[in-house]
Amino acid sequence: MTYSHKASGNFDVASWSEGVVVDIDGEGITAGDYYYPNRGFTKAEMSYAYTGDIEGTSTLVYLIAYKADAAPVLGLERFEGSIGGHEGSCVFRHLGDQDAGSVSARIEVVPGMGTGGLETLRGEADLAIAGHSDDGYPFVLSYDIG
Repeated sequence: MTYSHKASGNFDVASWSEGVVVDIDGEGITAGDYYYPNRGFTKAEMSYAYTGDIEGTSTLVYLIAYKADAAPVLGLERFEGSIGGHEGSCVFRHLGDQDAGSVSARIEVVPGMGTGGLETLRGEADLAIAGHSDDGYPFVLSYDIG
């Protein structure tokens, strides 16, 4: 789909909490405070802080699969703030894949869940993260309002 506007910014992970939902084989690794199954899935709850043309905070819940190669990632994120100067809130749907060092996802605005100046927001973004960054991650949303 083609959109009339682009909003560019960065997001930082402000908080992260992850726990096992299903551990298929009872085998995995512990890293820091978290256990990751070799095969199974977890539920991660986090918050993001956005800066740039997209300014605000969000709460995100991911279901993350773990297996030997690319595994699915599903998420819903509620954003509150401004996009291109329009204040309000909206919900993003994440659908992607992850492996040991990277995440790629298609992010789409969920119609009918916006408020204020973002009530009629439509849009999408492609997310590609490779490794950890202390400087945040780029995010470019192509969008229309109205």
